[in-house]
Amino acid sequence: MWLRISCDMTFDITIPTPFILMLRLRSGAQQWIASEKYSINPMVPVFEFTDSYGNLCQRLIAPVGPFAIQTSVTVMIADQVDQQPGAPFVDIENLPEAVLSYLLPSRYCESDRFGDMAAEITAGQSLGYDQVKAIETWLRDTIRFEPSGSDELVSAAEVNVRQWGVCRDLSHLGIALCRSLSIPARLVEGYLYGLEPMTFHAWFEAYVGGRWYTFDATQAELKGGYVAIGYGRDAADVAIYNQFGPPVSPTYQSVSVELIDESDV
Repeated sequence: MWLRISCDMTFDITIPTPFILMLRLRSGAQQWIASEKYSINPMVPVFEFTDSYGNLCQRLIAPVGPFAIQTSVTVMIADQVDQQPGAPFVDIENLPEAVLSYLLPSRYCESDRFGDMAAEITAGQSLGYDQVKAIETWLRDTIRFEPSGSDELVSAAEVNVRQWGVCRDLSHLGIALCRSLSIPARLVEGYLYGLEPMTFHAWFEAYVGGRWYTFDATQAELKGGYVAIGYGRDAADVAIYNQFGPPVSPTYQSVSVELIDESDV
């Protein structure tokens, strides 16, 4: 399917403020970027770099006053999300080096605290994909999804205690449970076609059967429409923007994901 995605954000800046943005998509196995536009008003020098997870990031200093960022991208993605029940667990010694960091506890995914719980949730499941699917199902049935909940960043342990969360929170807990079973897992920040209300979305991927697979406990069933912006160990690695100095939040933010015909590309 072809999607046209746009994102508009405006900030009111009181002092010159450094930003690191993560708003440019990259092409990969699951998505192809056909065209993109990226504008900043007022225009300032922007320096782009690739972080340690392969994400495209932009550094700039926002001047005092209204500061607007607008992006638009046309992307082709698969009509369906790949699923592979029975895909086997990959022994640690056979994992690619780039995947190893996704086995370890991280700031918002304290996987060292969930070993017994993960074993209980996945009891009787074949090692690998089926274990992760059992975790996804448990999250959907147990942790209440609140799409308009708090923007406060909380850890997997905190989500497990309070029993509710936004998409990012459910993903953090899913990641922690997977890692406690020695299954590499990572957070994905991006867009989802058909999401209500429309905004940025987070889900998680697990490495089984020699590749990454998508899991999302906030949706009744997996479907096409996932577009990735960034990958990381947890939310600390995939922030849409990091800002340094006196805290600022968008005074305006709008996200649009539209299905388009190939003839419109």
